[in-house]
Amino acid sequence: MSGIRLKNKGWVVVADGAKALFLENAGTPDKPALQVFNAFEQENPKTAAQGVDRPGRLSDGMGSAHRSAVQETDWHRLAKHEFAHEIAAVLDKNAQAGRFEQLVIVAPPVVLGELRKSLTKAVSGRITAEITKDLTGHPVHDIEKMLLG
Repeated sequence: MSGIRLKNKGWVVVADGAKALFLENAGTPDKPALQVFNAFEQENPKTAAQGVDRPGRLSDGMGSAHRSAVQETDWHRLAKHEFAHEIAAVLDKNAQAGRFEQLVIVAPPVVLGELRKSLTKAVSGRITAEITKDLTGHPVHDIEKMLLG
């Protein structure tokens, strides 16, 4: 995973479904020095705490006594998807303002996939690497070693 060469002021976004760290390389490609400049977390209680209604039921047709259950909404999963859209919006705003030239995104596969759907061309064109890992619980110096060697 190491060996990514990130220019000075290049960005690394480490995210999962509820937390995002925005880091900037204050060093050089040869001597990186990642620094957190923004972090935000989304409150996302368990699905059971967000929706307690029983799933709905649908009739299977005219005159049918059979009824099918409707799958319960997974509010927790929906909140993770919304969080990915928020991260993409922040990245787009900063890309449009020219605040970074290079971007490394580190996220679990599901979150990375949702981010990809939401990223604009202005952001996508600046992506240097995508890493499918959850590193949000790691300290910055460990993230720096793993990504930039």
